[in-house]
Amino acid sequence: MKSQTIITAAIIGSTCTCLQASAKDQQPSKPNIIYIMCDDMGYGDLGCYGQKYISTPNIDKLASQGIRFTQAYAGSPVSAPSRATFMTGQHSGHTHVRGNKEYWNQGNLNQPYGNNIDYSVAGQEPYDADHIIIPEIFKDNGYTTGMFGKWAGGYEGSHSTPDKRGIDEYYGYICQFQAHLYYPNFLNRYSKAAGDTATIRITLDDNIRYPMYGPEYLNRSQYSADLIHDKAMEWLDKQSADQPFLGIFTYTLPHAELMQPNDSIYQRYTDMFPADEEKVFKGSNPSRYNPTDHAHAQFAGMITRLDAQVGEIMEILEKKGLTENTVLIFTSDNGPHEEGGADPAFFNRDGLLRGLKRSTHEGGIRVPFIVRWPAKIKGGETNDHQFAFYDLMPTFCDIAGIDNYEQRYLNPENPDDCFDGISIYPTLTGEGEQKNHDYLYWEFHETNMLGVRKGDWKLVVQNGKPRLYNLATDIHEDNDIASEHPEIVKELVAVIQREHTDNPMFPITIPE
Repeated sequence: MKSQTIITAAIIGSTCTCLQASAKDQQPSKPNIIYIMCDDMGYGDLGCYGQKYISTPNIDKLASQGIRFTQAYAGSPVSAPSRATFMTGQHSGHTHVRGNKEYWNQGNLNQPYGNNIDYSVAGQEPYDADHIIIPEIFKDNGYTTGMFGKWAGGYEGSHSTPDKRGIDEYYGYICQFQAHLYYPNFLNRYSKAAGDTATIRITLDDNIRYPMYGPEYLNRSQYSADLIHDKAMEWLDKQSADQPFLGIFTYTLPHAELMQPNDSIYQRYTDMFPADEEKVFKGSNPSRYNPTDHAHAQFAGMITRLDAQVGEIMEILEKKGLTENTVLIFTSDNGPHEEGGADPAFFNRDGLLRGLKRSTHEGGIRVPFIVRWPAKIKGGETNDHQFAFYDLMPTFCDIAGIDNYEQRYLNPENPDDCFDGISIYPTLTGEGEQKNHDYLYWEFHETNMLGVRKGDWKLVVQNGKPRLYNLATDIHEDNDIASEHPEIVKELVAVIQREHTDNPMFPITIPE
């Protein structure tokens, strides 16, 4: 496949302003934005964040050219609600989607793909149809919009699919459960340019010749991470300096199934880990995770593969003279996972953060976050500003010069409709005064956990019981000091009681 050759070579070799190259004589346009959100990458999984085992030269270079944030937070400790906070600009006590409510598992396993049976309906709980999301705002303000990767904002046929929510070009997984497989039976597409009138399924004909689980699964050849990246690069290559664009690249690496092509990227890690350190994963058929004898090598290779894809994005922006006027962001949707044989304890042995995906401890929600914008950012900076994904809607609007977005896009018929974010544009550019949150807020019903951060104070609530930590002296959240500071606990519990709005689909225990 096209990307495979490019990626392997990359590994071996490894706001308005004047534009570069052939575009330099054109009138500068509004800034472009490319938002890369990978899947389940931990805070310490990149070289520029201290990773010792995994090679990430391109993302490390991106950090050296921009700002590396050390206290950036996902919107939730799991996929769909974290993405919802980004899309809606609301924290998880306000946004409609607060968990991974599934629609693929409602008795519809009846769609044939070759000899394989898959789900005839797939996807998650839709975004609120009456609340405007980021691509709709940007489409309304003259931007071309493309999204490639995981959608997770509605099931197939619902009122919230890419074709109905401001996306011009989409290719990837509507359903995040389907995204657990890297060699799936089908992917989804919506292409306005191709004349699509709705999001459709694209059958992967080479894959469906073989079963979804077992030794023959390895004969499948259509690797979704490559297919999605290739479509993103085709779209990006069509963009120009005279038309601003928003690209949302929700890549699935390194999530879930530990599986990838047996090429030079993977092979560079197969001999790295001694037999007594390598992990054998025996597989999990109900989850459709196939076994591997090299779980560590697979995980490391998947991150390096993602790094090479980021490198290709950087290359194409440079080739087209778009680097200077493009805000390029890299982050992860939440903390690291253990599904499919992944071993975050092995790769993050310093134990810096406590907790994994699904936890409101720091390890579940603190994520890598890098921003490059040559027109406005010097490069090589490290910043400890505290913010979360719901701050990106106002930030993006400030970057694009979209004024009064709250007045323009809140639903006038719903007095409870809101945006919760504060723009970090002043932190990025040094222009204007940076406003700060009084607190950051999270809730997640599956583990019955909430979290509130105010300065260095961090309150974690599970099953209604509050625990208090001082992150300035206890970043691992080992020492519960709630009994020593009852006034702080009372203040932060009051935040929860004020910020939480009931949602019967995602019930959670609110502390008294």
